[in-house]
Amino acid sequence: MTSSAPELQALACPGVEWRLRMAAAERGVWTGAQLRRLLAEKAGLDLSSASVSALFTKQPSQVKLSTLAALCAALECAPGDLLVLSPVAAALTPVPALAALRGGSPAPGPPRPAGRRSLPPL
Repeated sequence: MTSSAPELQALACPGVEWRLRMAAAERGVWTGAQLRRLLAEKAGLDLSSASVSALFTKQPSQVKLSTLAALCAALECAPGDLLVLSPVAAALTPVPALAALRGGSPAPGPPRPAGRRSLPPL
């Protein structure tokens, strides 16, 4: 079964689109080598070629804040230029425990005796 890049991005983090390649292209940076050079010159961050390539070609599952700040400094952009948030129906589905906080039905589970806290695990 083959899948396309947008499908993989949707699976990595629903509701978040990684736009580093587009943001870089809008600023005349077309290759990972150019981006790596900019990161070293403007932000003082020395990433490996493989790390820059991965950031440039795939949606990361996580990004260090220091790396995000360095990318923004090197490309002279804001985090919102690199990460675009979009509402996703699946991501907005309420969790049952949170529904109780919002005035919905109580969270499932056995009732606890009133006025007593549960004991920590042994």
